[in-house]
Amino acid sequence: MRFAAHRPTGVRSDVRRQALTAQSPPGLPAELSAWPVYTLGEAQLGDLELLTSGVFAPLRGFMDAADVATVDVRGTLADGTPWPVPVILDVPADMIPPDADHLVLQDQEGSPLAVLAITERLARPAPDDPAAGSSAAGSSAAGSSAAGSSAAGPEVVRLAGPVTALREPEHGPFRQLRRRPADVRAELSADVAAPGISSGTTGGNVLAYATRRPLNRRHIGQLRHFASQLNARLLVLPLITGPADVVTHPEALVRAVLAARQHLPADTLVIPVPLASRAAGPDQKTADLRAVAVAAAAYGATHLLADSPGVAGSPAGTKNGPLDLPGVPIPVISAGEWAYDPRSEVWRPLALIEPGAEQGELTDSELGALLDSGAGIPAWFAPPSVARELRRARPPRAERGVAIFFTGLSGSGKSTVARGLAEALIERGDRTVSLLDGDQVRHLLSAGLTFSRADRDLNIARIGYVAAEVARHGGIAICAPIAPYAQARATAREMVTEVGDFLLIYVSTPVDVCAARDRKGLYAKARAGLIKDFTGVSDPYEEPRDADLVLDTSAMTRQQAVDAVLKLLITGGWLADAPGESAEPNGTAGTRTSGSMLRLGPAVRRL
Repeated sequence: MRFAAHRPTGVRSDVRRQALTAQSPPGLPAELSAWPVYTLGEAQLGDLELLTSGVFAPLRGFMDAADVATVDVRGTLADGTPWPVPVILDVPADMIPPDADHLVLQDQEGSPLAVLAITERLARPAPDDPAAGSSAAGSSAAGSSAAGSSAAGPEVVRLAGPVTALREPEHGPFRQLRRRPADVRAELSADVAAPGISSGTTGGNVLAYATRRPLNRRHIGQLRHFASQLNARLLVLPLITGPADVVTHPEALVRAVLAARQHLPADTLVIPVPLASRAAGPDQKTADLRAVAVAAAAYGATHLLADSPGVAGSPAGTKNGPLDLPGVPIPVISAGEWAYDPRSEVWRPLALIEPGAEQGELTDSELGALLDSGAGIPAWFAPPSVARELRRARPPRAERGVAIFFTGLSGSGKSTVARGLAEALIERGDRTVSLLDGDQVRHLLSAGLTFSRADRDLNIARIGYVAAEVARHGGIAICAPIAPYAQARATAREMVTEVGDFLLIYVSTPVDVCAARDRKGLYAKARAGLIKDFTGVSDPYEEPRDADLVLDTSAMTRQQAVDAVLKLLITGGWLADAPGESAEPNGTAGTRTSGSMLRLGPAVRRL
């Protein structure tokens, strides 16, 4: 988990300026310490690295409005240079003074990476502007964003201009494999021209394939087939900015691709590329493919192999062939539809398999269910080496850390149920258990925080951070804050799900019942105006719409509520179903909950 992603970004201070001056390499301009500083999100860092390393050549910086407009209309920059996708930088307006002409771009560790010379700034256009659907402008500009922001209106500005690198990026998975395009092109050229090697060995062709998912046997079969057809060397580009399909983490994606490489030609190159997915939109797949083609060409590829369903300009039916993508620098080939032929025990084009005999690929949800349950991965789907990496990246739920996050009004019973659950889990002995109760956290982890919205959000972020660390090591974290705001709960979920699983339990006990239970008289004081910003009285509680389980303790006992959560953990696979689990201890079978007392939330998936 990268907790630094949740730090405030773009902070200007004397301390920050002094740190920048101290960290800066010799020869930097003296003005650096006076320029404003912006902390890039994950995908913004990726786009900056692609600009400074030469992957996005001939671009020297972030595009201005004229370039964005002509790319959208003609597939070229304003000067006529072919270019397929916008590359832009959107930042919160309050991070950059109106008169600033330079901006220092730094990573989330506070290391300055580059300086942007601002040649244009404009309020970010409406969502229907040319960059909205095909650039990396899809997520928060202040956090783990792409080269853009989900914020709209005057709060966000779009900056354009050339960037000057200050230092090489130092962080990221498999940094030793992330080579400069010029070095890779030189290696490929040297191999073709090497003494004793005929240029006809590869014909000078290089077939690239970019992926956000682990390679399975279909991918391996297709790559070998098309490389043979083109007499080409293979170049596999794992895309490591943003979540990876199935395995989630970019480092797990790279490990899985490296595990598949042993089933590809010996001279196959694997180069991780920090290319963010372009923003969501009706043409996202096409925009992604155009950006991938630029990166592949920069690394020396002469052809790009693509999975074409949903891409504009793809061949009709099951045929493979070139895609019609104006502005891309190399031919893009559609792989066509392939299936597994059980009779020959190979993957091949669907047209070559007897109708009705073909076997389709596992969907991501089917593969995820196998991994979650600990079941084996079929040999026809993935080689053993890849299956091992899949299991490492996504262990069974019974071995995976989980945070159980209770939320509800003060007096709703969440702390009582949380303590009961912790005791029940300790009695079982399946996992280590950590209880983060709201009052305990306030006295220790969040001592000194007020009940302002900002401090409440920080309190939940701290709880989420600790819960994620517990989950990282395979334990169970039980959290029981009020957590009234949906965005703060989403932040906690995001932190935990980077390393484990997150279950949200909404204790929906009505406010009048909560007030009647209140021994401290807090509700009465709040209603009398003696306590300000009291949740459920003078401050709102945003009811969760993404709860995995909803409990109402006004209609059920403490034990019934605990049993309901235990049942969720068992049916979901996080706990083993112990012998005799269906029978109540001490003959209390009559206390089981009825369906009217609890509701399973929409996020629960039964295996």
